[in-house]
Amino acid sequence: MTLPPRPAPPVPPAAPAPAAETRLQRLRRRPWTLQARLMTAVIGMVAFILVMIGISTSAILSQILYYNLDASVTDAASAVQSRIAFQNTAEDVLESGPREPGTLLVMNSRSTITGAVVADGQTRALTADDLSGIADSLQSADTSNQTVDLPNLGEYLVRSYRTPGGDGVFLVGLPLSTVTGYIGSILTTVALVTAGGLLLLAVVIAIVIRLGLRPLRAVAETATRVASLRMDQGDVSITERVPAEQVDDHTEIGQVGLALNTLLDRVDASLTARQRNEELMRRFVADASHELRTPLASIRGFSELSLRAMRQAQDDQSRQRTALAVETTEQSLERIQAQSLRMTTLVEDLLLLARLDEGQELVYGSVDLTQLAVEAVGDARPAGPDHSWGIDVPDEPVELAGDASRLHQVIANLLANARTHTPAGSTVTVSVAHEGSEAVLRVHDDGPGIDPSVASQLFERFARADRSRDRKTGGTGLGLSIARAIVDAHNGTITVRSSPGDTTFEVRLPAKPADPV
Repeated sequence: MTLPPRPAPPVPPAAPAPAAETRLQRLRRRPWTLQARLMTAVIGMVAFILVMIGISTSAILSQILYYNLDASVTDAASAVQSRIAFQNTAEDVLESGPREPGTLLVMNSRSTITGAVVADGQTRALTADDLSGIADSLQSADTSNQTVDLPNLGEYLVRSYRTPGGDGVFLVGLPLSTVTGYIGSILTTVALVTAGGLLLLAVVIAIVIRLGLRPLRAVAETATRVASLRMDQGDVSITERVPAEQVDDHTEIGQVGLALNTLLDRVDASLTARQRNEELMRRFVADASHELRTPLASIRGFSELSLRAMRQAQDDQSRQRTALAVETTEQSLERIQAQSLRMTTLVEDLLLLARLDEGQELVYGSVDLTQLAVEAVGDARPAGPDHSWGIDVPDEPVELAGDASRLHQVIANLLANARTHTPAGSTVTVSVAHEGSEAVLRVHDDGPGIDPSVASQLFERFARADRSRDRKTGGTGLGLSIARAIVDAHNGTITVRSSPGDTTFEVRLPAKPADPV
């Protein structure tokens, strides 16, 4: 027995593919530009105002035209009323005297309804369809205006009256086509003028807005060019600026351009400072590496020499070899200690700068700046016997609140700087004075002066007036930067004035008020 084939399971309908996004949806989702929003708002408001003016004007004029038409109907009724008694039909009445074009007359006299109208300068009788359309208005003499729509003549403004004898009713009317024609002409004129005015307004507004937004586009273009620059490495200089003709602090958009230029100036200055700091850091790393490598190499060499001497002494038990080994080891240990002290000084200077940045390392107390100057000059004389040292201090002490040891270090660094960078025989003079609310310390020398190329960077860390690495002249470049850090921590200032034969470092610190005389 053969079984019938099993039907295949129904295939679920495929999910409908998402409809492709229409262009209208993309346009709706896309934000409008500022120019498009301004034009839409201004043109829309002006169009609304013009439309409301046109509607109001048309309404007022239509009322005036209806009033005039009503007065014309009254005049036409007065003109035909005196002739109705002498004529039998409406056509005869209109033919018997003057008639206004478009005048409609319908008479219901002795149960006989007749009607006529003046059209194209001729009087013609109304058709049965027109009379049937106006029959309801002849039932009674209603002096109020009515509007009737005649199949062959169109709409009429009519009014019914009693005949002079009182036995009938007559109806007089004028066409409404004149009123609607006037109103149509007015509306057409208003529409054309409105459309033309809006078109002209759109062109003018587009030009005005485009010219007004030109500075803003210049700002955007400048910002885009700046954003494309690489600023993460290398020597970076931002030369892009908003053009001067697009910057005006009297306009809002011009102020944006001015603010961007100011921002770019500051960013460019910051990048320049960063580049300079990086160069100084690289120079310091090279200098510090050299300064540390030399004592480390010395320590290693003298250590190896000491070990070799000790091994030789162990191998040779003679008294002479042993004494020589002891002497060599002693000299090596002295050199190792000197190099260790040199490294310690360098590390302590770096640590001092770091702590001063954090606001530490200062112990405040009452300080006599005069005494510090005298002591510092006394310490400098033995270190610089080839120099002439002088001091000029007042009789009264110049006191201030500060850290005596750190301020002594400032004076010592300035004197060491003068001794190191001036030739033998130079005169170095230290003076102290009380000027107003400040204590002033000056260190003057008559040496060759400071190289102008390094004068602006003299107090920066790791900067050195002498580019060499000679330990007697080059130094590590931390002395003056330490002096400035200590002075800054005391809320003071340190400056330098230099020319050949006249160099003066000046330190100004807040002083205690002088005692009254």
